[in-house]
Amino acid sequence: MLEDIETTLARDPSITSRAEAVFHSTLPALWIHRVAHRLYGRRHRIAARVLTSCARVLTGIEIHPGARIGRRLFIDHGTGVVIGETAVLGDDVTIYQQVTLGAVGWWRDTLRPSGDRRHPEVGDRVTLGVNATVLGPLTIGDDALIGAHALVLGDVAAGSRIMGEPTVTRPRKKADLRTDSA
Repeated sequence: MLEDIETTLARDPSITSRAEAVFHSTLPALWIHRVAHRLYGRRHRIAARVLTSCARVLTGIEIHPGARIGRRLFIDHGTGVVIGETAVLGDDVTIYQQVTLGAVGWWRDTLRPSGDRRHPEVGDRVTLGVNATVLGPLTIGDDALIGAHALVLGDVAAGSRIMGEPTVTRPRKKADLRTDSA
């Protein structure tokens, strides 16, 4: 737990003390997930789901109890973060708000053999930017950066930088002030 507090203190410049870090949304979500994950592994699935539902209500972060999370995870502004059942996260991963680590969809997943991975595997020291969506049983290599609003549907090599579509500014058309008088 102390390592989690130190990670939050080190990675969020707005946090100024360990006491303040305890109230950052990452920590209750992560601590509840650890308990739920143990329960889930011992086939206490309902109890695990109750805990993760409480964590989601409390923090806005939804981590399935089956997900495997490495050390020193940091989720900044965690509202809307979703981490699916078979997702695997390495150490020192940073996630920003609205990130989804999900499956492709039930229509595809029902074709996979039971027990197959349906969600992403994220390497060590990966950063997932705001509203990044990573879908399916793909692999994100170590030290990759997935930029804001990126949609990732295939493997990403270690050290890669994947960016979402940039916005395009178009000149505004002048309004036609003439009116039809019919």
